[in-house]
Amino acid sequence: MIASTLISNSIIPLRTSDTGREALSLMREFNVTHLPIVNNEQLLGLVSEEDIVNQGIDEDIGSYSLTLNRPYVKGSDHIYDVIRQLGEHHLTVIPVIDYDDNYLGLITQDNLLRFFAEAGSFTEQGSIVVLEIAKRDYSLAEISRIVESENAAILSSFVTTNLDRSVVDVTLKINRKEIQHIIASFERFNYKIKGTFSENDYSDALMDRYDAFIAYLNV
Repeated sequence: MIASTLISNSIIPLRTSDTGREALSLMREFNVTHLPIVNNEQLLGLVSEEDIVNQGIDEDIGSYSLTLNRPYVKGSDHIYDVIRQLGEHHLTVIPVIDYDDNYLGLITQDNLLRFFAEAGSFTEQGSIVVLEIAKRDYSLAEISRIVESENAAILSSFVTTNLDRSVVDVTLKINRKEIQHIIASFERFNYKIKGTFSENDYSDALMDRYDAFIAYLNV
């Protein structure tokens, strides 16, 4: 999956002649706190809600000194690069440009979350298991072997780092609704079960883990 497939053109970029007040109105309409500034298809930068508040809502955007210069992704960049940029700069949108620096559109956090929510591994029925593992002991191969020994399969997994950097949380989506035997197998091999979620809880779990996923990719 590359950035160009997630582009949204529903949000019109700002021009340097637009005022802060107009920018704030657009931000509120689309529930974002950043907007790109484009001049003749060239990306000039991003303006934030904070920039506008600090520099005057009735001033032209072109007169601002921006706290964010030109964070962007190329249309051919991988989705993980999109996540990294959003997390690194604490953005609600990220501009997408081509190899000539022409503005193609933007990707919002909502676009990204919707992509993961609609991905096959997320839409398939199943359950969630969160394991807490010492980083030195983490082995996806071993975890998969335990799950497969109970005639189940891991549909997706990701790892997030705890405040204690020696420990990681491993979140597994498993293609079974009934996972008591899988839990028992993990416990038999001395895995710490940090949490389990049923299919009904899964959407809420996905929202809760989204920020952690971005933080992980920035480690």
